[in-house]
Amino acid sequence: MDKVFVKGLRTDAYIGVYEWEHEQPQPLLFDLTMAWDQTAAAASDDLQHALDYDALSKAVIKLVEARPRQLIETVAEEVAELILTDFKVSRVTVCVSKPNAVPAADTVGVEITRGKN
Repeated sequence: MDKVFVKGLRTDAYIGVYEWEHEQPQPLLFDLTMAWDQTAAAASDDLQHALDYDALSKAVIKLVEARPRQLIETVAEEVAELILTDFKVSRVTVCVSKPNAVPAADTVGVEITRGKN
């Protein structure tokens, strides 16, 4: 299966378990990899047959910014479900990084892979 990816998608979110984390938005970074058959898009050279990564990126940002959450695990699951449902992808890997979570680390995060049965 072919893959389409979006790397380093950035948005700000109210996220965390501490009260101060809900007082100001914090950056989240996303790496998204989707299983996608690109045969039709390559043959037609038509966006209608491709996975529209611009629309997908905007939908992810809208979802993440919609409401506060405590855990990036929750965000990862919600993003995976959005992509599987709204973009008709059969399999997706979502990596969510929270750069400011641990002062001694460049970033921390979670990575999940989900698919349709």
